[in-house]
Parts: sequence; C-alpha cells; structure tokens
Amino acid sequence: MQLGDQQASSNVEDRRGMGVGGGLGVGGVVVAVIAYFLGFDPGTAINVAQQVAPRHDSRPAQKGAPSDATGQFAARVLGSTEAVWGKIMQQNNAQYRPPTLVLYDGQVRSACGTGQSAMGPFYCPNDEKLYLDLSFFRDLQSRFKAPGDFAQAYVIAHEVGHHLQKITGTFAKMESARGGGAGAEGTSVRMELQADCYAGVWGHFAGTMNQLDPSDMAEALAAATAIGDDRLQKQSQGRVVPESFTHGTSEQRVRWFKRGMDSGRPQDCNTFTAGSL
Repeated sequence: MQLGDQQASSNVEDRRGMGVGGGLGVGGVVVAVIAYFLGFDPGTAINVAQQVAPRHDSRPAQKGAPSDATGQFAARVLGSTEAVWGKIMQQNNAQYRPPTLVLYDGQVRSACGTGQSAMGPFYCPNDEKLYLDLSFFRDLQSRFKAPGDFAQAYVIAHEVGHHLQKITGTFAKMESARGGGAGAEGTSVRMELQADCYAGVWGHFAGTMNQLDPSDMAEALAAATAIGDDRLQKQSQGRVVPESFTHGTSEQRVRWFKRGMDSGRPQDCNTFTAGSL
C-alpha cells in the first residue's frame, strides 16, 4: 500500500503494555474476525477473560497516532477509512462518526467486557471502538499464510465495516433477530459478509486515491480466504460444520469483498436481502 501521503488518524488509543484490571459485564455483541478459530465464540472468550485478574496499570492511554511503524500503519489505514466513509456519508446527507482504534497486547477492557488477543480483532458497539492486538498481523502471515500490508488493512477495514453497521442501525436489527441467527444462512454470517463488502467499498476508493499497489488485491483475497469458516474449521477440527458458521465460507468472504471492491457502492452490500449468500 502507498500510505505515505495519508494523514494518520488521531482516533487511536495506545494501551500497549498497560495490562487490564477486573473485567466488565458483557453488554452487547462483540464481533471478532476469527473468534472461533480456537473453538470458542467472542462471548465465551470474554467471560473466560473476566475470571482472570491480571495486573493493572493506572497510566492513561496514549491518545493519537503512535510513533512506531506498525502503529503508524494502523493509524494511517484508519485515517484512510475516515476519508472514504466521511465522503460517502456526506454524499448521502449524513455525517460520519468515526470509531476509535484501541491498540493493546494480551488482554483489554472494553465496554463489552474483557477481550483477549486470541479472539482476534473485534469491534465493541457499546463504546464504538475497534480493538486490535498488533501481533495478529504476524499471525496473518505465519499462521494463516496471508502476508502483506493490504491483508492487514483489510482486517481493520472489516472492523470499521461493523462500525458502519452500528451507526446505520444494522446492529440494532441484528439484536432483535438474534434468536434465529445461527448457521450458514444466519444473521451472524450475514453481518460478517456485509462487513467484508464494506471493506471492499473502502478498498475501491483507496484504489482511486492511488493508495493500492498491483499486488494488494491478491493480498486481501488471500486474507479473506484464510479466515473463512470452512477453512478454519477444517484446520482446527478436521471437518466442516455449516450449522456452526459465524463468518461465512472462504468463497463467500472473497465474493462479498470483491462485490464491494468492484462497485464502490455500500447499497450493494445488503446481505440481509440477498436470496443466496
């Protein structure tokens, strides 16, 4: 990616090295990119984390773009999403309310509970913050065989997609439909695929801003493929169980990302009215 001219977002909290205090109650839905890849869902992971009493550092989190290279990269990607979605929302006579990116290591407190890095990146709708342990970028390359800076950017853009769902009311609709939302055609999968499509919409405009390299599309598709439900289940348990899907298959994730990337139209990302995913 070519982010040298992209202004880094100031909506960053750097909590790395701070540790966490006691857990908070789970109040809402936390959406993780790969929450189940170790065999648990985000809610379970948070409940487990709340039983741990790690050290607590009372220092305030550093606000603004970090100075280290990886933190700067994450802040610039977030800045790019702010530019894209701010313009799109303005064109639709609305104002974009950007989320905050929280960088942490190990464990972190959120308004949805205490999260763990093993959950992968997640979004908490209660505080409108994205939570990212930057070690996940190494996991993308080593564990999931999805290297490249645009693969990393896709992960952030996907979580920003969940923020779009929050501010446009989709999260509220999901909460009311949660009772019948499990499985391959369920609400959770539709939410995740829509976030993938929104990430593609951002990628479309990042391309028009000359921020993408020729190899970037392949990197994003490799990441989407690597974290499909079918592929992760096959790797972790040796079989695929569609009834327990939460994020969609590799093929679905790639297809919906490409749909947003090709059109650049958020209205093309309505997975809830799609007859077939």
